[in-house]
Amino acid sequence: MLDLGFIRTHPELVKEAVRLKQSDFDVDQFLALDRQVLELQHQVEALRAEQNQLSKRIGQAGKDKELRESLIAQGKQLAARLKELEPQLEALTEQRQQLLYLVPQIPDPSAPVGAGEEDNVPVRYWGEKPQFDFPLLDHYTLMQKLDLVDMERAAKIAGSRSYVLKGDAARLEMALLHFAFDRIAAKGFTPLIVPAMAREFCFIGNGQFPRGRDQVYALEGEDTFLVGTAEVSITGMFKDEILSYEELPLTFVGFCPCFRKEAGTYGKDTRGVFRVHQFNKVEQYVICEASHEESVRWHEQLIRNAEELVQALEIPYRVVNVCTGDMGDGKVGMYDLECWVPSEGRYRETHSCSYFHDWQARRVNIRYRDRDGKVKFVHTLNNTAIASPRILIPLLENHQQPDGSVRIPEALRPYLGGQEVLRPRHS
Repeated sequence: MLDLGFIRTHPELVKEAVRLKQSDFDVDQFLALDRQVLELQHQVEALRAEQNQLSKRIGQAGKDKELRESLIAQGKQLAARLKELEPQLEALTEQRQQLLYLVPQIPDPSAPVGAGEEDNVPVRYWGEKPQFDFPLLDHYTLMQKLDLVDMERAAKIAGSRSYVLKGDAARLEMALLHFAFDRIAAKGFTPLIVPAMAREFCFIGNGQFPRGRDQVYALEGEDTFLVGTAEVSITGMFKDEILSYEELPLTFVGFCPCFRKEAGTYGKDTRGVFRVHQFNKVEQYVICEASHEESVRWHEQLIRNAEELVQALEIPYRVVNVCTGDMGDGKVGMYDLECWVPSEGRYRETHSCSYFHDWQARRVNIRYRDRDGKVKFVHTLNNTAIASPRILIPLLENHQQPDGSVRIPEALRPYLGGQEVLRPRHS
């Protein structure tokens, strides 16, 4: 979230961020509520100060019974007034806090201005799109022919948007996750396997609550929810901590099973395994000092790491600079990496890479002492390393062969016992 003092002194900047982010947040209404809170706070503090003075005067009244009783009566009146005002102040303060969570971050001036994904701007392309001299198959047809997936029995278990990976597909997913984990860990990132369920404060800290609550599975009767990314759990790990300057940057590569309701996507991407309720993801996560330049440097490093992975998988892709209306409330800047999907004749998003400045850190109170000993909020960043089964779509389609098999990229073969090709099991 943004600093409350910043919002008070720079309302026009915040209003511009609201416009750019396509948000419905009402800055004037928020500031009116803030003034209400401040006025009520002033009244309560004045009454408490008066109460303290009365307590001293009662102690000084000595044997003057009449004065003492008068002062006690005044104290009771003050206490009654406070009893009336304090719950009002508490309710209004909480209302202000909930609205504060919805204030969008100021986007970087380099971010393209736009309303949605159609306004995202490509910044680079990599790889040659494959040319097929045989009938092209989409990923789901390939998976069926190779006996790699069972959607029907998965639906019997868990309903729509569920899947069972079979045979070599199960091995391939494990290989992809292991491959990404190893490659990023080799760059000095600390490997983490984090809980797939987290308390509410983690989702607030991450920025998924209060917006985005409709996408999250809640565990009945508990203050826990299923995460949609390891980023949620890693953000929560450092709540209320003050790190030392020497500890920064903290770099992690985290894994956990992920869950997403996909609310609002009825009828969209229903074929195959593009948009599913459960998936596995390896995530990059960085906590660094409060420096825009440092955040930008890490943002570029994280997207390069993701690109190296996709290049090793020999999948053509492009990187797009995500526009202000598509990046979400908390982000200062964002890249998407989109892999080429031959059956659709277009690039589809498989990786996202974002930096937040201190927007997340303020929400969970993650701070550090700088070189001069001053306590500041850290900056945070995150990036998808690999998310499966979505990555299987471009992987299978781009590497399909005329005989119906799929070539396994060389980088993955060590994780599959040297296997070079996916074929039907009877082959």
